[in-house]
Amino acid sequence: MPGERRKVALITGITGQDGSYLTEFLLEKGYEVHGLIRRSSNFNTARLDHLYVDPHNAVKARMKLHYADLSDASSLRRWVDALLPDEVYNLAAQSHVAVSFEIPDYTADVVATGALRLLEAVRCATKPARYYQAGSSEMFGSTPPPQSEASPFHPRSPYAAAKVAAHWYTVNYREAYGLFACNGILFNHESPRRGESFVTRKITRAVGRIRLGLQTKVFLGNLSAARDWGFAGDYVEAMWMMLQQEEPGDYVVATEESHTVEEFLQAAFSYVGLNWKDHVVIDPRYFRPAEVDSLKGDSTKARKALGWKPKVGFQDLVKMMVDHDIETAKREKVLVDAGYIDAQQQP
Repeated sequence: MPGERRKVALITGITGQDGSYLTEFLLEKGYEVHGLIRRSSNFNTARLDHLYVDPHNAVKARMKLHYADLSDASSLRRWVDALLPDEVYNLAAQSHVAVSFEIPDYTADVVATGALRLLEAVRCATKPARYYQAGSSEMFGSTPPPQSEASPFHPRSPYAAAKVAAHWYTVNYREAYGLFACNGILFNHESPRRGESFVTRKITRAVGRIRLGLQTKVFLGNLSAARDWGFAGDYVEAMWMMLQQEEPGDYVVATEESHTVEEFLQAAFSYVGLNWKDHVVIDPRYFRPAEVDSLKGDSTKARKALGWKPKVGFQDLVKMMVDHDIETAKREKVLVDAGYIDAQQQP
């Protein structure tokens, strides 16, 4: 309605895979979206470029970006106080499991204590806001599948342990202060926007480059690890649904299907007529110090209480990612053939 105030959402991690899909979703719902980003010497907003409107165009610019950091409590409190959001989505994290073994202190500070800093900013704000905390299936670790909200956590990495802390901080602030705070325990969710160092995107990126003759091998670790893989675009809708309920709660979001890395390889390579065994090399450096063998979610609560269900299945997800990365490889090949870049950076 003309003159009616738009709902305001504040998103940390807006430049990531989930942040970009959530921003699209909320803009379609009519929200005004504000994202907190870290300062970088390089632009890291590629996933948002198609949504960006110069903020000087006040009428059309419904997504705005602000500098802040989960390690800086003052910046979090300043923006929560200034923007007075209706909903806060904490998606930011050092989210790479293997890297968390390399930088455990930083991972804990951003993922665990960062969530605490943001919760405290929301608690102290002059206007109540509903809070979403991005959990992870990695929190279950070695707990046997299927994993539900009632399953015990047994984290197997610094990242997972930090996510468990953030989960319980969220529960504590809900119980102690009455915050409308929800934990979304999202199982693995992928897309063409997934970071290229994550195994699914590493595979589909390699398929595209191998298909175009830019690469011959891809180096991987544990092929028997099983994961419940869904489409990120489906999962951000579940985040929003949680904050629209009458009462806050915690929800597992999953497809309830599990596939191994080897199955992902088979689906991706066979889609373009290749045999993955001709191109995959096992490299011990990609094995984790502590492995998570099998994750498979039980999302009964989310399906019944929220009315949520995944729309994109495993095979369609793989095809979507491979199609995107073949197009990416085609653009790369133009530059290689013209002599602008060297394709021999990988074997």
